[in-house]
Amino acid sequence: MVGASMEQILINLVSGALGGNAIGKSSPTFDLGTIGNTIAGLVGGGVLGQIITALLPAVASATQAGDLSIGGIVTQLIAGGAGGAILTAIAGLIKNKVAA
Repeated sequence: MVGASMEQILINLVSGALGGNAIGKSSPTFDLGTIGNTIAGLVGGGVLGQIITALLPAVASATQAGDLSIGGIVTQLIAGGAGGAILTAIAGLIKNKVAA
């Protein structure tokens, strides 16, 4: 996305990977294995983190200004972690439905 700094993208990716692994290890229904949880979390965190940045005006303006405020970082962490967890949960559910 336009305006996202490398630091913000890295925050999204790392928090997404953590969120993916957290949800994957919390329930066998969602677990894709460590590598699968990490990959799904990275993708989910990266995508949702960028969407949140684009949709929230305060975060978008801080991104364009190159400002890494505490509020912006927390928003990126939450969005990335949630995105990673959500995509990992969806992928885990689909995997289990196909395997059944």
